[in-house]
Amino acid sequence: MSGRSPYTGWTRERWATLADEMLRAVARYRSPGGARIDLPGPASRNGRASDGLEGFARTFLLAGFRVAGEGGADPGGFLEHYARGLAAGTDPASPEAWPRPDVLDQSKVEAASIALVLQLTRPWLWDKLDDRVRERTVAWLAGVIGQPYPPINWVWFRIVVESFLRESGGPWSAADIEEDLAVHASLRRPGGWLSDGPERAYDHYTGWALHLYPLLWTHLFDVTGTLCPAEVRDQWSADLADYLDDAVRLVGADGSPLLQGRSLVYRFAAAAPFWVGALTGASRLSPGLTRRVASGMVRHFADRGAPGPDGLLNLGWHGAWPAMRQSYSGPGSPYWATKGMLGLALPADHPVWTDEEQPLPVETADVARVIRAPGWLVSARQRDGLVVVVNHGTDHAEPGDLRSDSPLYARLGYSTATVPPLTGPSVANTVAVLDADGRVSHRAGFETCYVTELPDGVLAAASQGTVRWVDTSGDDSPDHGSGRTGPVVPGPVLTVASVVRHGVEVRLARLDAAAGAFRAGRALQLTGWPVADDAYPAARAFPGPAATARGPALRSVLRNLRGFTAAEVRIEQGTSPLGAWTAIPSVSTGDQPAFGEVVAAVVVLDRGGPDEPDPALALTADGAGGHRAVLTWPDGVRAEVSLPAPKRGPVSG
Repeated sequence: MSGRSPYTGWTRERWATLADEMLRAVARYRSPGGARIDLPGPASRNGRASDGLEGFARTFLLAGFRVAGEGGADPGGFLEHYARGLAAGTDPASPEAWPRPDVLDQSKVEAASIALVLQLTRPWLWDKLDDRVRERTVAWLAGVIGQPYPPINWVWFRIVVESFLRESGGPWSAADIEEDLAVHASLRRPGGWLSDGPERAYDHYTGWALHLYPLLWTHLFDVTGTLCPAEVRDQWSADLADYLDDAVRLVGADGSPLLQGRSLVYRFAAAAPFWVGALTGASRLSPGLTRRVASGMVRHFADRGAPGPDGLLNLGWHGAWPAMRQSYSGPGSPYWATKGMLGLALPADHPVWTDEEQPLPVETADVARVIRAPGWLVSARQRDGLVVVVNHGTDHAEPGDLRSDSPLYARLGYSTATVPPLTGPSVANTVAVLDADGRVSHRAGFETCYVTELPDGVLAAASQGTVRWVDTSGDDSPDHGSGRTGPVVPGPVLTVASVVRHGVEVRLARLDAAAGAFRAGRALQLTGWPVADDAYPAARAFPGPAATARGPALRSVLRNLRGFTAAEVRIEQGTSPLGAWTAIPSVSTGDQPAFGEVVAAVVVLDRGGPDEPDPALALTADGAGGHRAVLTWPDGVRAEVSLPAPKRGPVSG
């Protein structure tokens, strides 16, 4: 390992080498005029012309970072090729003319990358372009003015483009920017978090989009503060600092980011907000820790096949896994990962490159943290090096929503070493009611009851809502992260509480009758963490009941604490990008529990023993139709949590 990089071995030189290799690899797919990078793979719903623009714009980001960090030096000659592409792509008469932003929505996204790099590399590219090319580029970018943008991270695409137009003497709209800044303000949540829209859409977009653009904008475009008041800029800086304090605790010792949320094919783009914090001075993390987390992420993928043997980033996680793509994903989409290489825009003498790497939080101690905005309990044990999140606040929906659960948002748990099954009918990390046909119920649209830290490092959270069965067979709409729609059969009210100590969760559940007509189920099922590997996983069930799924590097365990009478391990093929086989343990009741009865199980994900001792569970009525649950561990630590009654109270079914 390098003396300055004792954890990853990665230096700035290693980063630069990877960047150059990636840029040379995509160059083989550059169109004759240079305006498109037509990478191999299935087209997105936007078509090949859009995909080629996407390949150009997203790799242009990497070229721009590379040249900016060298003070304009471009030994690879990258900017020359992109300048040629600008000339062809913005020429309406060219056979490689780009789709205009006022014609194709995806061009609004890619226009922002182009504008950002043109501003970042202004002295070395924009200022040297032919006047006609500059005029055509301004005209193409101006297609964003006055166009509708969804109230999500997309508003920053228009802000960036119109700010570049303003800097370049082109047309722009102050009203557009004011409107978009108001949308961004509406997305702010406690603790520095931002939701990607009005739904509870907490994911990596918080970092690689909603924290990336604002402070880059203030440092590249609005230096004098004429568009953004100083107090707002300071607020954004504080938000980013708070967010990074959480985000650094969501990275495993092996460098893996959390496998949760949409667009995971962007991979190490999750490193982008850490670099923004260093570039703008907003971060409270030390420079050595910033490099450790960013280098760890990039190395995690580089060591596991991304980029692949051909030097390309494909649609997948480590290697290619086509089922991970979403309808807007094309062959060039994964190159938003280059946002995570923003650090190359910092010069070689910056402290993030010269200071010694510092260990991640999970490498120095166990982690127990509450993140209130997304409703997450974060737990990590130093001995395992993996991070788990217990989720009681995120579902890419709003309270009362009737859609199906989105696998990457609405599960009860996510980690840096597992991913829920993304194909097929099986589920992991759920508490669900099974109907007569064995179909599992959905929980999206639940209400968060509480997310809190108790004494002695114990974390607790609970959520509640009316479950339902949804027939989604007729919904073939684009996948943007939310669940699917279809005919709904309502079920009972489900309350789930989680208590986490020393990396082990106790998961409690209670059913209550719902108001109005509803269908009862035939059993209650609790599923654990999915273990994936290319080798067929070992699985066993024990009397009790208990079930264990074990792979070479992971162990997923369920142990009955109260009310479960059966256990099994489901083993399936082809449902995870992490391995050919996936094993999911589950425990279930013989029949649907009586309304008001509490069941509980111990839920574990680790790399093997020793096992933590299970707590004793005692239940008492709370006098309002709910329960107080008291957990007592053998060492005397005691935790009390609530399973509240439904707000409208139980009624007869």
